[in-house]
Amino acid sequence: MFTPSLEGFIPSCEGLRPGFAYVRPQHRTPSFRAQRGIPLVFHALFRPLLASPPMKKQPPKPLILFTMLSLMVLIWTVNFIAGKIAFRHMPAMMLVASRLELAALIMSVIFFFTPRRTQLDRRDIKTFILLGFFGVLINQGGFSLGLKYTTVGHSAIIIAIAPVVVMLLAGLSGLESISRGKIIGMALCFIGVLILASENGFASFGSGTIKGDLITGASVTGYSIYAVLAKKVVNRYDTVTMNFYNFLVAAVCLFPIAIYEWIHLDWGSVGWAGWSGLIYMAALSSVVGYLIYYWALRHMDASRLAATTYIEPILAMILGAIFLGEHLTAHLLTGGALVLTGVYITERHMGDEALPPEPA
Repeated sequence: MFTPSLEGFIPSCEGLRPGFAYVRPQHRTPSFRAQRGIPLVFHALFRPLLASPPMKKQPPKPLILFTMLSLMVLIWTVNFIAGKIAFRHMPAMMLVASRLELAALIMSVIFFFTPRRTQLDRRDIKTFILLGFFGVLINQGGFSLGLKYTTVGHSAIIIAIAPVVVMLLAGLSGLESISRGKIIGMALCFIGVLILASENGFASFGSGTIKGDLITGASVTGYSIYAVLAKKVVNRYDTVTMNFYNFLVAAVCLFPIAIYEWIHLDWGSVGWAGWSGLIYMAALSSVVGYLIYYWALRHMDASRLAATTYIEPILAMILGAIFLGEHLTAHLLTGGALVLTGVYITERHMGDEALPPEPA
């Protein structure tokens, strides 16, 4: 039977929302932290998310848990809007490459100042190359690029099917049984996505939103492959270490493209809105959102966290209509309802193995 993670694994395509995976780190003492020279400001900012839990798990107060989950959903929902605005001020590949390079840089700082990191086993290098490629480059890169060519509503709905795609890949790999209920759920998701894609016709790849929908779908597939492959290492590496190497792989792959884009970019034409969108997507969505996400997995079941699957697309569509003037069309509402219903039916038949949504 397929078990996605230590405490329930998954998401943020970004296309989620790739992914951080949580493994309980060892206890850290103040004296050890002082020996490592960790800045007090860094420790104060990240202690609630990075500090190792005590031997006996002590769940946070309900208000704190609710606040952190609300912040996570808000960060990932606003990420759609930030991305669309940023694309208005800079070339597509510039934003895609720079987002992942900046996120990798931030993760490097966190990795450097995190004591007692898990040592990399050379036998896992190939696995981490695949995880970085599918989980960060294809997943987050595909989400960002797809958002350029489709609407916020379409992107949010397509990303919501990530848990279903993960389950399908696990079933095809013999890691998960596929029941009649799961087949019904997958069928509804498939029909819903077809309705979304057909909104502007299938005449050509560049017509309407079909190009962006297909790229976003590819990012969901990349995330789903990542989720299955991560089973090999998720129980042996801490959160920061695992995601540092994931982002490192993506940063190395995109570095030539990033250099080319930086050389040919008209830096003065970007403006504060473009830079703000880029920083938001890299620092808040790719880093902070994931840290909150896996912190939440320490204290609640993945099946409960999966409720964000239904909240995020709805909020994203509302924000898209308010701030970007996107229309809530019949295709969007009908396709979205079918997709969310299909995800609900599928996860209901998965029981405790229900998967949280893909981060954006």
